[in-house]
Amino acid sequence: MKKAVVLLSGGLDSTTCLALAKERGFDVTALSFNYGQRHVGELARAQQIAARAGVVDHRMIWVDLRAFGGSALTDEIDVPKHPGVREIGAGVPVTYVPGRNTIFLSFAVALAEVLSSSDIFIGVNAVDYSGYPDCRPEFIQAFQEAARLGTVLGVTTGELTIHAPLTGMSKAEIIRQGLALGVDYGLTTSCYDPTPDDRACGACDACLLRLKGFHDAGVTDPIEYECGS
Repeated sequence: MKKAVVLLSGGLDSTTCLALAKERGFDVTALSFNYGQRHVGELARAQQIAARAGVVDHRMIWVDLRAFGGSALTDEIDVPKHPGVREIGAGVPVTYVPGRNTIFLSFAVALAEVLSSSDIFIGVNAVDYSGYPDCRPEFIQAFQEAARLGTVLGVTTGELTIHAPLTGMSKAEIIRQGLALGVDYGLTTSCYDPTPDDRACGACDACLLRLKGFHDAGVTDPIEYECGS
């Protein structure tokens, strides 16, 4: 089996991405990050998801992005809340974490090179998302080229691929794909500002986009929300 590194946050998208990598026959090493995020409870979900998927090698890395701040997820900035998806503003929201996917992918490339793996999976999405610049296909393609030029694996084989299979899918399409692959979305979390007992708030951008995705997919979201959504 070919090896692949899969970035796993514990969220809906990365869990679907993990299932896709497994379905394509890859021997997966999962990679998760404690980066000082306010929703650090997602890491416990990531551990459960990896175990349920039969992932033997799950790496957890600490990289404190609170040293930079500048995001509602890593700084003393309120997470925006809205009554519905239509109220989510245009532009890049304050929940964007500067450099996050660049940093995560750099770690993934380093790990892949050590594992002699030429395949990395990341669950970025450019359709139903919050406008983050590092979720766009242009960024993934450019980073892939940089990784090929900057690693021994890439220079000697030219075979370093960053898979972003969810890029062009709506949230509803992602959910349907995951359900077809047997994903248990009850294990996942998407909330940026969960309650102390780890319930999703139901009003942040991530919750609203998730709820819309389940509604559009015609299925019930299995997780519990503070607002009773």
